Amino acid sequence: MKGLGELERSIMDIIWAQSSPVTAREVGRLIADRDLAPTTVMTVLDRLTRKGFLMRTRSGRAWRYEPAESRDAYVAELMLEALDMTGDRSAALTRFAQAVSGSEAEILLRALSELEDE
Repeated sequence: MKGLGELERSIMDIIWAQSSPVTAREVGRLIADRDLAPTTVMTVLDRLTRKGFLMRTRSGRAWRYEPAESRDAYVAELMLEALDMTGDRSAALTRFAQAVSGSEAEILLRALSELEDE
């Protein structure tokens, strides 16, 4: 999975926060902290679609965009890619487990337990 640039990440954050697909115009309004030309927003949305981060459907003359996957799925993929970069996955996992908080460790243990029950 390819990474996201700063503007791409800002736009994905906006789209992930929506409960339904949005148009480029709506994204432009929601990213009010930046003064972006509408064509810039459309270009980034098109790039995110080609990279596989977004799906789009025609809605009249406009496109509506929605995430291809959840933010959680994206972050999990980044974590797996980082793990793949290590020379020793066991050491990296052990180091990660030592760094998480007690409540996060409980979440991990519960998720692993659920996987064993399947």
